[in-house]
Amino acid sequence: MKISVVTAVLNRAETIRDTIDSVRAQNHDNVEHVIQDGGSRDGTLEIVRAAADASAVIVSEKDEGIYDGINRGIARATGDVIGLMHSDDFFASNAVLAKVADAFADPSIRGVYGDLQYIAADNPARVVRHWRSGEFNLAKLRQGWMPPHPTLYLRREVFDEHGLYDTSFSIAADYDAMLRYLAPGKIKLAYIPEVLVKMRLGGESNRSLGRILLKSREDLRALRRNGVGGISTLAAKNLSKLGQFIMKDDQSI
Repeated sequence: MKISVVTAVLNRAETIRDTIDSVRAQNHDNVEHVIQDGGSRDGTLEIVRAAADASAVIVSEKDEGIYDGINRGIARATGDVIGLMHSDDFFASNAVLAKVADAFADPSIRGVYGDLQYIAADNPARVVRHWRSGEFNLAKLRQGWMPPHPTLYLRREVFDEHGLYDTSFSIAADYDAMLRYLAPGKIKLAYIPEVLVKMRLGGESNRSLGRILLKSREDLRALRRNGVGGISTLAAKNLSKLGQFIMKDDQSI
């Protein structure tokens, strides 16, 4: 099984090498890394070219934002299965993609996901939030549940049948896409009950009060357009994050 990992990046010279090294270290034997640079000017592209191996697909061109960059990367990907690796993130172990491939051995499975840890931007050893996602069922969507997007891998045909990321969303296109795949699309998921990805804090959706409010408006729009819920579901989604800050000893690095 060929797995494509898509990274859309813009001006992430401080973190992109960790991301690339993490993908290169995977022990699954058929991995394609598609790196879609949006026109970085801080040395990111030079680091990408120096750090990536010969099999990586590297393109640098102006895009219309993060989701447009992701869509371009997915369009270039040639894998049977496609997932995303953001330019601030890295895999929790070298065996993540091998475990993802094992889960896809069941032909009825169309998506695979796991758990996620948020780590301090200045100290990758410090876990700030632990997102234990749990098993999926459709009823959970109305309770605000969603799989951690950076851990989600999908068969190529899911994108072909249900579409890519809607770029009319500036922050919540990932949430909209996941609801589309899971609710109207009714794809079958498999859950790997362990941390697959570590994500540095400081993303677009929570860097200011204005962005947080915009994210909530876009989340509500995604819920309504996919027939999943409304204000109560949005409230439950936001409240569910509180438990992610309460970590047991076995949840820290």
